[in-house]
Amino acid sequence: MEKKEYTLVLASASPRRRDLLTEAGIAHTVRPADIDESVFDGIEPRLMVQLLAAGKAAAAAKNPGEWLLGADTVVALEGRVLGKPADEEEAFSMLSMLSGKTHYVYTGVALLSADSGRMKTHCEETAVTFRLLSEAEIRDYIATGEPMDKAGAYGIQARGGALVEKTEGDFQNVVGLPVKAVKRLLAEMNIG
Repeated sequence: MEKKEYTLVLASASPRRRDLLTEAGIAHTVRPADIDESVFDGIEPRLMVQLLAAGKAAAAAKNPGEWLLGADTVVALEGRVLGKPADEEEAFSMLSMLSGKTHYVYTGVALLSADSGRMKTHCEETAVTFRLLSEAEIRDYIATGEPMDKAGAYGIQARGGALVEKTEGDFQNVVGLPVKAVKRLLAEMNIG
């Protein structure tokens, strides 16, 4: 069976996701989708990220012939979802909670055909263990500004990587997009 030509649209404003797709050689355009994420509060993280990814993909659908890729990433510690911190004190609280513990990063991805409405979703899970952090280390990291736009208040691909003792699973998932899973979904849909 011949693979179909397609236009892949990333329904996300995340520069990290764009970079990961580009580095993997996956051609795409970007059309960020804005949805009300609060309606999914309280839902189990694995399901929540898949629903959010599906909602973003659907919200970005505009033109025939497009495939929409939605994604959403959350950090969860002991069942509690840690989103992006609202301010420096919330970032401090999150990083203090993560210090010396293992948490989980969940990224949901959804691939949607604008033509048929057919959709496949996937959730990737990666365990991340932080080393024990001092208050000064946390404050110094927050002062860089890096934690403020990231789930769980850290970016593993930059300075936040120094906070991590080990990861188990897909590292790219923690950055924000499990590229291997995206490639698998593209193959399952017999596209590009």
